[in-house]
Amino acid sequence: MAIITDPIADMFVRMKNAISRKYHEVVLPHSNKKEEILAIIKKEGYIVDYEVLQPSESNHFKQLKITLKYKGLNQNQSAISGIKRVSKPGLKVYSSAEKLPRVLSGFGTAIISTSKGLLTDKEARKANVGGEVVAFIW
Repeated sequence: MAIITDPIADMFVRMKNAISRKYHEVVLPHSNKKEEILAIIKKEGYIVDYEVLQPSESNHFKQLKITLKYKGLNQNQSAISGIKRVSKPGLKVYSSAEKLPRVLSGFGTAIISTSKGLLTDKEARKANVGGEVVAFIW
């Protein structure tokens, strides 16, 4: 089994791979930070839902099950056009409240880790707080 050095980037890659294969669900290992990120992604309308799967006999760890959202005439176009990890374990990216990034001129969402918890770029601007830029999603 491979050691995952960046679990958030792993979550994004699993979501991208599932989208490219037109899967409707993705299951991955649980962490509180991933759950917080998924709560923001759900609130912003990029996924249908997510749920925490409790440990079972076959799997001794908690897992997250993400239900992906598709739109369009035949429900074949993902609500997520792109998702990118910005701050990595080897290179943290920080931004002040005045210089928070805008994703696609406001059509996308930046996820910011602030002293008030994980917030979208719009919420962080409103609260006038900066922090670590975790990811972009559009």
